Amino acid sequence: MTRNPTEDISRALRRCRRVAITSHLRPDGDSICTGLALRSMILRLGGRAEVINTDPTPFPFHAFPDAQRIRTGQIPPNGFDAVILLECADVSRSGQKHVEGYFKINIDHHYTNDRYADINWVEPEAPAVGEMAFRLGERLGMGFTRRMAEHLYCAIVSDTGSFQFSNTNGPAFDACARLVRLGVQPIRVSERLFNNNSPEKIRLLGRVLTTLRLNAAGNLAAVTLFLKDLRNCGLREVDTEDITTLVRSIKDIEIVLFFKQMKRETFRVSLRSKGRIHAARLAEHFGGGGHVHAAGFTVQGRYERLIRDIPARLEKLLGRSRER
Repeated sequence: MTRNPTEDISRALRRCRRVAITSHLRPDGDSICTGLALRSMILRLGGRAEVINTDPTPFPFHAFPDAQRIRTGQIPPNGFDAVILLECADVSRSGQKHVEGYFKINIDHHYTNDRYADINWVEPEAPAVGEMAFRLGERLGMGFTRRMAEHLYCAIVSDTGSFQFSNTNGPAFDACARLVRLGVQPIRVSERLFNNNSPEKIRLLGRVLTTLRLNAAGNLAAVTLFLKDLRNCGLREVDTEDITTLVRSIKDIEIVLFFKQMKRETFRVSLRSKGRIHAARLAEHFGGGGHVHAAGFTVQGRYERLIRDIPARLEKLLGRSRER
């Protein structure tokens, strides 16, 4: 192996004839669209590739071009030369149970990553794995098709919240500008990503916002999505990133907690922070992880206790970090 992971990955992909691509549980736009772009790259290299995720493709990405090519389930214990894991801090994050014996390629931009693979390409400063995949394609000498460029552009725009999140940086704009020159139509991608809500989603947004709680200092906000509200709105799953973005826009808010009920007395808590507050380090106190300003963890217990105790504990952690 060299000190340049893109060179090592390029060599591996040229050598491998059949590659499986997977991402984290509850895949998002960055991992989904990057997976599809990598699949196309490997096909153009003359290999075979399959995108196999443990969880289904969520709205609105399930209706995107090539989304029907994504399989839901487990990667079999044999049949591939390598497995690419996208945005997985460790193998368990993928939900895949049969990949330990495979040659593994780990591509991630999260702060927390165990560097568990045969090739580890981890860049916490990268805006999205889509931007990393674009650089990989250039190293491969890839002639990007418009469809590939659209997937990579969508990955970057999705993960930067349309260039509003703190991971937005120069490389994000540079990659997207070059992808536009390859034929991407930004308005068309934005329409699919951000202007595709159903009336039921807007009704659900109203229900979630009624749960808004603020701490006494006015710098911490919490909202909750209950399973009963999903069902009452006729939804089974929904993209909720825009909900946290809206709450995060409240004046003086520094951190948002979004409690999403997964099952009875089990909640996934998403953290979104601003400024110098390191969301991933806060999430680590609860067994989670993520990015500097976007992280998460899972908790169990009665909701009335969780919604009281977790914000209070976070306030104490924030107080300690400011004292240092």
